[in-house]
Parts: sequence; structure tokens; C-alpha cells
Amino acid sequence: MRGYGGSAAGRQAIEAPVEQASSDLGARLAVDRQGAIGEIYAALGTTVLSYLQRLVGRDDAEDVLQGVFYEVWRHNGRYDPSRSLAGWVLGIARNRAIDHLRRQRNTAVALETLDDLPGEDGRELAECYARSHEVRSALIRLPEEQREVLVLAYFGGYTQSQIATYLDLPLGTVKARAFRGLRRLAKLLLA
Repeated sequence: MRGYGGSAAGRQAIEAPVEQASSDLGARLAVDRQGAIGEIYAALGTTVLSYLQRLVGRDDAEDVLQGVFYEVWRHNGRYDPSRSLAGWVLGIARNRAIDHLRRQRNTAVALETLDDLPGEDGRELAECYARSHEVRSALIRLPEEQREVLVLAYFGGYTQSQIATYLDLPLGTVKARAFRGLRRLAKLLLA
């Protein structure tokens, strides 16, 4: 999974605002949520939006993003300043994305919307949507610890080292959760 994080410069560009946000903004959030929320959004907003776009798609990501930062502001007392602020915010984002996907689970796509799509009659794209839905449904059935690591790695584009930092976990734990999660996900998709 090392290759999924992008270039070293790209990782540094992601890590710099995250480290800045985690240093003192987390502590400020517990005391001054009104003043800190804007700075937290400035430091983490782009990262969270990118993460959400991979989970719920570009069209819905901004709506979910607003809900995430509203929850950060509203439930600031739940944040533990000894833990990673970015990890806490991304955890909220993951939960809101899962809620959003669950609400959409029973949404049907009208056949008329599949006209003029690539493939002979739109079947390729329809199959792609169906497979995507199967993967997301299987992800939801994974244990939370495994799902969290896989979502950050494959939808968030983070390296295992970055995930370990965000979640404040040893790198070996992240690697084990990713391995077990992928193995369980494969079994769920083959069943």
C-alpha cells in the first residue's frame, strides 16, 4: 500500500496542515470552539473534502462536509486533546459518509439516465455502479477498526504511516488491520 500516498512532496503538503492543526487547535477547540472552528476548517477542510469525495462522490461531498464541521463545532467537548485532531475529524467524516451512503442505499437509478452512456447501452456503467455499491456494502460490514484503515487508505489516499499518525496507532497495528480487512472484504465480495 505504500505507493498509494503519492509523491513525497504531496504527502508533505497534506501532512503540514494536519500537523499544524493538531498542535494547538485541538486544545483550543475544547476551550474556544467558536474561534478555533474556522482555523480547523482552514487547516483540515481540503483534506476532509478530498476524503469525502472518494467516499460519497463529488456531488454530495460538500453537503456531508458541512455536517462534519457542524458536528466538530457542536460536539467539541468530545474531543480528547491528547489524541490526533485530524484523526478525530476524519473519524467523524467517515461516520457521516457511512450515514449518507446508508440513506442512499435504496435509491434507484432511472433507466433513462443511463442513455447515451459509454458501452453498448449503458450496461458497463450500470455494472460499475452496482459493483461500487457491493464494495461499499461489504465495507460497512467490516469491523470498524478494519473499515477505518481501509477507507483512509483507499478512499482517502493516505499511506499506512499517515494513517498511523492520524489514528494515533502503531504502524504494525495499521498494517495488521489493513491486511485482515482486505482478506475479510475479499471473502464478503466473493460470497
